[in-house]
Amino acid sequence: MPKQAKLRSSLEDANGLKVGTVLILLAGRFRGRRVVLVARDAKGALIVTGPYKVNGVPIRRVDPAYVIATSTQIDLGKLDTSAITKDFFARAKADKKKGEEAFFKKGEGKTELPESKKKAQATVDDQILKAVSKNADMAKYLAATFTLRDRDVPHAMKF
Repeated sequence: MPKQAKLRSSLEDANGLKVGTVLILLAGRFRGRRVVLVARDAKGALIVTGPYKVNGVPIRRVDPAYVIATSTQIDLGKLDTSAITKDFFARAKADKKKGEEAFFKKGEGKTELPESKKKAQATVDDQILKAVSKNADMAKYLAATFTLRDRDVPHAMKF
């Protein structure tokens, strides 16, 4: 095993990321948002959610390098993630029409989110919201974004 691969696997294992850990996203559309770890996929990516009703973050896959794990844990008990399979994140195949008409109609067709994804989001959110409702401040904590100011020193912070 190459040295870099060994280092990467040891870092991923040492994270101690367990289901229910609150993470901070560092990149992408939802950077700075706090999310709850729902599962890990076979390739090592983290599956997280806001929950959507609290802070607008849907079920997403995130690379472990782009999160900060906090010390906050939410006891989720037995979380049902059976609806989240490898096909859950697959994109719908688009028509590959060429020509002038296809070029001008390209931006018109907004795709609606499939019902299966809406149901999966609702079931996972309901389970997480039950656990979040036990602590009065947890929903506010998850809804708040993480930011750094001028004099903040991240290396000295305890997450």
